[in-house]
Amino acid sequence: MFWRAISEDQPGPKWAGLFAEYWPDYQKWWLKEGNAARPSYLECRRALKEHMPEIVPLYEDLCEMAGGGDQAARFLSFYCPPPYLSGCSQAIWHGKEPVMVRNYDYNPNAFDSLTLRTAWQGRQVIGTSDGLFGLVDGMNDAGLAISLTFGGRRIVGVGFGVPLILRYVLQTCSTAEEAGKVLERVPTHMSYNVTVLDKKRNYLTAMMAPDRPTIVTRASVATNHQENVEWLSHARFTATVERERYLLQRLTLHRDPQEKFINAFLRPPLYSTAFKAGFGTLYTAIYRPKKGEMEVRWPGTAWPQTFDAFQEGGRKVQIPGAA
Repeated sequence: MFWRAISEDQPGPKWAGLFAEYWPDYQKWWLKEGNAARPSYLECRRALKEHMPEIVPLYEDLCEMAGGGDQAARFLSFYCPPPYLSGCSQAIWHGKEPVMVRNYDYNPNAFDSLTLRTAWQGRQVIGTSDGLFGLVDGMNDAGLAISLTFGGRRIVGVGFGVPLILRYVLQTCSTAEEAGKVLERVPTHMSYNVTVLDKKRNYLTAMMAPDRPTIVTRASVATNHQENVEWLSHARFTATVERERYLLQRLTLHRDPQEKFINAFLRPPLYSTAFKAGFGTLYTAIYRPKKGEMEVRWPGTAWPQTFDAFQEGGRKVQIPGAA
């Protein structure tokens, strides 16, 4: 897999070039249920203005950079997108300086493979891109880190794709408490577990769903179910309960040192090679919000990044089990 790291303070030619490259594939995915299945531009913009008004000017800038087309603008709103599933494990290591660690398990053919650093609206953000506007994990210059896992429920409702919700949190929040309030009020179209950690050691996990209120917990581990397993076959296939139990043991019974805990994400049962089923581990991300450091890691290699010394470029990485 070819992985890139790109830095651009404000939406400009780099972002526009990425969108032109990625849009044909994203458009096919977005239209897979037909154009009429997706909300109109006016509905999308109205929803953004109601729930995330602070980023509407940013959204409009990105739409212009994307060429100003109707479908691209609707796609970039992330409002009521097609349903999609992922695996993923995430946890907070409680040491002297807490660290957020996560595995992202997904289809490598439907993934940006991109670390993006931006300073949109004056707020620096580093994270793993999704749809070139959203993020599946990331951190801002206020020392707030965030990550998502699929919540293990098939229900699809009216709301936003969660990667844009993560972007919105990082653009507008500085603390875990502020993030929790946003996660409670912004509607999501599917169920997700979102974990946040700030530089003052505060953390939470929000269990979001389209059909019931968000539950904010003090959980430091999240896999692919919420309070109870509701989708039994998915839970068995992804071993969500076993992965949760394994991480809790590493945090409480064994109390692994930081590096040992991180390395556990690069081995079974956390590391998955089920790529033929669309749930292989694409990368491990490590966030140290107090230091402003993040790292993308694969078996045998790592790519560290900071706000002050961001390395642009590209790397071909070998992922065991991936074609």
